[in-house]
Amino acid sequence: MIEILRTNDLVLISLTEAILFEIGIEIFVADQHMSAMEGSLGFLPRRVLVAPEDEVRARRALSEAGLAEELRDE
Repeated sequence: MIEILRTNDLVLISLTEAILFEIGIEIFVADQHMSAMEGSLGFLPRRVLVAPEDEVRARRALSEAGLAEELRDE
C-alpha cells in the first residue's frame, strides 16, 4: 500500500474516500483507532493508503478535485 495522504481532518478523509470511491479506487485508512488508544485526543494523523497500481490515478483525481496541497510527496 502507498501512502498518499496524512491528516487528522476527518472531513478531508471522507472527501478523499468519496472521490476515490467514485472512480473505483479503494482506500485503507491506517491509524484511525490510534487516538482511542492515546486517550481520544485526535491529534494523531491518519494515513490514507491506496494500492500501488492505483496511486497515479488517485493522485490525479485528488489533484483535479483541488486537493493537491494535501497529498504526500511521492
